[in-house]
Amino acid sequence: MTSLTSATPPNRIAQYWALTKPRVTQLAVFCAVIGMFLATPGLPDWQTVVAATAGIWLLAGAAFAVNCLVEREIDSRMARTARRPMARGEITVPQTLVFSGVIGGAGMWVLFAFVNPLTMWLTFATFVGYAIIYTIILKPATPQNIVIGGLAGAMPPALGWAAIANDVPMQAWILVLIIFVWTPPHFWALALYRRDDYAKSGLPMLPITHGMQFTQFHVWLYTIALVATTMLPFAVSMSGVIYLAAAAVLDAIFLWYAWQIYRHYTDQIARKTFAYSIIYLSLLFAALLLDHYVRF
Repeated sequence: MTSLTSATPPNRIAQYWALTKPRVTQLAVFCAVIGMFLATPGLPDWQTVVAATAGIWLLAGAAFAVNCLVEREIDSRMARTARRPMARGEITVPQTLVFSGVIGGAGMWVLFAFVNPLTMWLTFATFVGYAIIYTIILKPATPQNIVIGGLAGAMPPALGWAAIANDVPMQAWILVLIIFVWTPPHFWALALYRRDDYAKSGLPMLPITHGMQFTQFHVWLYTIALVATTMLPFAVSMSGVIYLAAAAVLDAIFLWYAWQIYRHYTDQIARKTFAYSIIYLSLLFAALLLDHYVRF
């Protein structure tokens, strides 16, 4: 009686799926979909919503695949990312380039053919901003990488709005600004409790280049700025009291976490802050959507 000694080969589809960083992509696409619904007083055309969601998802996945390619050696040195397919050498550089090109090209075609050229070009610009400007140029060059490069990650609501309205008005840019200001405290909370990992990576992350206390203080400052930014939808009459009440509660909790990071830091509180920041953004945008339809 023989026993199997060889390990089961990894699932190729799962490997390519992992290249797209699906959890991050899902949050980005969720914010884009919220932008689609906020762009019209009633319900948006469902065919446009489906096509725009698919196109934005494909281009976002292509950008993340390029990110995995560029950072494969860095990822292999970090415990958090060492299991990614490229870090383990399970997918080659040519395979990743072809995969990114195919799904990115498909995404552009879907957006151009079934949505509108404005959304296609804005989404393509976002791809360039994340995959090239942020990943290749900014991230290895400056500890302010996440601040400057955060604009690319903040674009999904504008992409969704453009898909429905074929325009990007002030209201859409307010949503972009919220994500832009949210990104530093979200990411720096991760960088704080993963500081040893980032020290191994060689990337100039803020806790490594400027120290823990400096980063903790900036988490606090950016969270205060975030609270002010989240009041803008109500200030410009884009939303009503339902959103205002939800934002106030969510902001108060975020401020408490940020204060704990600043004055009573532990790795556990930083980990909880990072986890909460994801829930925070999802609930904040959900509150915008609820307020939008209750008001109308």
